[in-house]
Amino acid sequence: MANSAQARKRARQNETRRQQNTSLRSEMRTAIKKVQKAIKAGDKTVAQTVFREAQSTIDSISRKGVFHLNASARYKSRLSSAIKAMG
Repeated sequence: MANSAQARKRARQNETRRQQNTSLRSEMRTAIKKVQKAIKAGDKTVAQTVFREAQSTIDSISRKGVFHLNASARYKSRLSSAIKAMG
């Protein structure tokens, strides 16, 4: 347990950041799953539309430092490749 006022404040800040990061991580996973679902359904135009939205979400979250930039680039690349392979 934190003993000093500074340590107590740090603990509060860390908890707030942890909750925010968890929420953002979940948002990113949901965006990726939406694209994968559209790809699985076989509708290329819908997949491309959803991918554009997901790209924006992924970029936003990686800029905040929740995911490494290379990890987000890898997710986008794999989704893009899957869409291109559709037809």
